[in-house]
This record gives sequence, C-alpha cells and structure tokens, in this order.
Amino acid sequence: MRGHQETHTGGRAAWLRAAVLGADDGIVSTAALMAGVSAAAGSAGAVLTAGLAGLAAGSMSMAAGEYVSVSSQRDAERADVAKERQELADDPDAELVELTRIYQSRGLEQPLAEQVARALTEQDALGAHLRDELGHAEQTAARPVQAAAVSALAFALGALVPVVAALLSPTSARLPVLVGATLLALAVLGSVGARLGGASPARGAARVLVGGAAALLVTAAIGRLVSISGL
Repeated sequence: MRGHQETHTGGRAAWLRAAVLGADDGIVSTAALMAGVSAAAGSAGAVLTAGLAGLAAGSMSMAAGEYVSVSSQRDAERADVAKERQELADDPDAELVELTRIYQSRGLEQPLAEQVARALTEQDALGAHLRDELGHAEQTAARPVQAAAVSALAFALGALVPVVAALLSPTSARLPVLVGATLLALAVLGSVGARLGGASPARGAARVLVGGAAALLVTAAIGRLVSISGL
C-alpha cells in the first residue's frame, strides 16, 4: 500500500515572494525608465543606458533591501527563541499550563490537552512552544542571504526583458515593442507566480498588469512632456 503524500505551497512562501517581487520590480521599473527616455525622443544609446543602469542599480538595491528586511525578521525570531528558552528555565510549570490552555483553545478536553502538553514538553519543550505558541516553523524561517540572492537575480532577469526588447526592435517601433514585451512578461510572471502559490493564474496576471501598465503610462507621459517642453 502506497503512503499518502500531500504537496503544500506554504513552504514556498519565502523564496516565491522574493522571486516574484524581484522579477516584477525588475520588469516594471526598468521598462518604465526606458519608456520615459524613449518617449522623450532619446537615442538608442540613451535608452539602452537607462535600461542597463536600472538593471544594475535595481538588483543591488533589491538585494540590500531584502537582506536588511529579512535580517530584522530573523533577529525578532531569535529574540523570541531566547525569551521562550528563559521562560522555560524560570517557570516550567507555568509554561506547561500555558501550552495546555493552547491545546484546549484548539478543541481538546483539559485532561487530553494536558497529556499532549506533557508529552510534547518531555520530547522538546522549546520546539513545542515555538511552534504552537508563537507559530514558528522551519518552512517559514527568515533566511536573509537566500532572500537577497533570489531578489537580486529575479530583478536582473526581469530587467533583461525590456532591455532585450529595445535592442531587438527598430527605432521607429521601439516604444510599442517595449511596452508590448513588458506587458506580456508581466502577464506570464503573474500567472506563473499565482499558479505556484496555488491561486488563480488569471487573477495573478491581472494584478501585475494593472500596476505595470500604469507605471509605463506615467513615465512615458513624463518623457513626452519633457520632449515637448524642450528641456
């Protein structure tokens, strides 16, 4: 008889968030920069420079931002562990009562809740409190280096979409090709990200398309106004 196997998406949450956010930001911010320069009648060299500069700066900014943010989360988790370990050392009986009440609140009768609390405390008291009192889990633990690396790589890969689109398009059609490639990439990204997260692909695509289209529209309008004004 084969064992029952289940696949859940919760374990993907940390790296999936960093990857989708990085790629989305890379596509949108780089394409928006290039669209603004292109709409301002910038040369092919100026448009490409804007794209490559946006790719480099954005990748480093994403890595630094994610590292700082997730490091703060990790510090908070470590502080919780230290506090819980100290409380267990100072008053283990009170901690046992606390764990028992947690299981009671989840539907167990008091005798069974106490029996479960004692069994888990004897096996791994700290682990039981971290998991059931504070909600800590290995799958969702903060990993700053992983988040920084995934975000930077995802941003760079996303930013390559508008850069390559501009390189391959003729000057007369540069802006339409840039916009079309960007919106297509955003639709694919949103759909794939939603599917990996167990959500509706159509809804995921719509979420990123709206924001991306708005950013392109605004920056292109700014570029056009600058060109008309002769600044």
